[in-house]
Amino acid sequence: MESEMTCNATEMWSPKMPEGLDLEIAHHPLTMKRVVKLIIAMDRLKGKVSESPRSTEFTDDNLIDMLLESAVEERTVFERTAKPAQYTYNFQSPYSVMDSEQRHLVRVPNSMELHAVMLQGGTGNCQVQLNMATYLPPTPSTEAVTVTLCIKDTNLYLSCHKEGNEPSLHLEAVDDKNSLLRITPGSDMVRFLFHKHVTGLNNSTLVSVLFSNWYISTAEENNKPVDMGQESARRHRIFKFLPPKPAVGDGEC
Repeated sequence: MESEMTCNATEMWSPKMPEGLDLEIAHHPLTMKRVVKLIIAMDRLKGKVSESPRSTEFTDDNLIDMLLESAVEERTVFERTAKPAQYTYNFQSPYSVMDSEQRHLVRVPNSMELHAVMLQGGTGNCQVQLNMATYLPPTPSTEAVTVTLCIKDTNLYLSCHKEGNEPSLHLEAVDDKNSLLRITPGSDMVRFLFHKHVTGLNNSTLVSVLFSNWYISTAEENNKPVDMGQESARRHRIFKFLPPKPAVGDGEC
C-alpha cells in the first residue's frame, strides 16, 4: 500500500506544469505565508502554460512580483449631489434703532422713506422698530452677521440697489416673506441682505452684501433721509440696537 502511494512528484505534476519546470517538495515544515505564496504562484502558472518560462527556479521575489501583477486596486466612488450655496434664515428679533447722534428712525407718512429724527418728549410712538432676521451664510464668518431688516408689523424691508450710478437705500414691500427664507448668492434677493459688524456695546454698522463698501448711514443734519454712504462720506454709520420699549405719549410726529 505504501509503495502504491509513493510516486514521483515530477510525474504527478508534469501534465500541468510548463515544459522545463519541476515541482520539488521539501520535507522541512512550511510556514503559512509560504503556502499562500505557493498557491498563488501555482494558480498564476496555470493561466500561463503556453508561455515560455523565464527560469527553472523561482525565488520569493518572483512570487511576490506575480502577486503584485495580479493585484487589482478597488476603489469605491460615492456620488454626491452638492446643495447650492445659500443664506438660510435663522431667527428674528425686534429692535429699537438710533444713530450715533441719538436720533431715531422715523417713517415719513405716505412715503417709502426713513428719516433720522431727534424726537421730543411724547413723540416716542413715532419711531419705527426693526425686525432683524439673522441668516446662516454659505461660508461661516466671525467678522459679521448677515441680516435682513423689516419694519415691525409691516412687510416693508430695507434693500440696497442702484438707481442711477450709486447704490441707494430703499423700502420695498415683500408680499411673500417665504422668498426670504433662503437666498442664493448672485440672486436678485441679495439686495435685502446686510452684514452687521459689531463695533461696541449694542453698536454696529450695516454694510450692503451686494455692495461691500456701502453702509447704511444718516446725514449730519436732523430729519434727513437714511441712505447708503461710503466710509469716507461725512455721514454717521454707527447704529445702536436696543430692545424695544413701549411707546409713551400721544404726541404728533
